Formats: sequence, C-alpha cells, structure tokens
Amino acid sequence: MSAQSKKILWAGVLGALFGLGLAMSKMLDPQVALDFFDLSGHFNPMLGLVFVGALAVSLVGYRIATNRPKPLIENRFHIPTNTTIDKRLVIGAALFGIGWGLAGYCPAPLVGTVFFNWKEALIFGVPMVAGFWIGKRLVKRFWGT
Repeated sequence: MSAQSKKILWAGVLGALFGLGLAMSKMLDPQVALDFFDLSGHFNPMLGLVFVGALAVSLVGYRIATNRPKPLIENRFHIPTNTTIDKRLVIGAALFGIGWGLAGYCPAPLVGTVFFNWKEALIFGVPMVAGFWIGKRLVKRFWGT
C-alpha cells in the first residue's frame, strides 16, 4: 500500500471514529448546541461535558504524539507555530461562534448530519460553504494572504 493510500485510509478510519463520537454524544443534533447556549430557557450542559471530554482526550493524545520522534504516517509533525492573537483570529472566531449559536451547527457535525437529515444539512451547508468561499476572498483582499 502506498504512503498516500495509508494516509487516506487513516483519515477515513479516524474521521469515522470522530463521527461516531459525535453521534454517540448527540452532537449531530443542533438542538443540543442551541440548548447549551440558552442560559435562560432549556439549558442543557451536554455540550460542555462533551467539550471537557474532548479536551481531556486531546491533551493526552497530544502529549503521547509529540513525545514520538515522528508521526506514524507522516515525515514530520505539522504543528502550528503562530501564537499571535490578531484581528483575523478574533473576527473568524466571532463569526464561527455567531453562526454556531444561531443555527446550532458546527462544520464537523454538519457532515455527519448529512446522513441523517440531509435536507436540513443542505439548507445550512450550502450557505456555510458559500461563506467559506467569500471569507477566503475577503481575507485575500484585506490581508493579502
């Protein structure tokens, strides 16, 4: 099996595992996110519990992975080096949060939702992809990158 085929296979396996985790934690249901943000109504802490669990797994996994000399299927680690909190980061995070808070969909669960509720996923997914496309052009225009 070629190196590229191994990467694709691992991406599929790990993506399916991630999707299974999202489904088991009910994160494919946008109402779970909306209820988490609804502090004065039907508040549901499930999303916060999923965040804490994901953070714990990520911290352990990151620690194990970075103690290795190199990744299993790559030549080197691809760890971001930029630690600057700038206008682009803040605006992007704010837009992401506003969209998630209004619609209840995050991009990763939206992909999984396509298999269960494709019409709703399409209604949100098409404008989301259009927003990615527009955002990329705006970043090029205003920041030149």
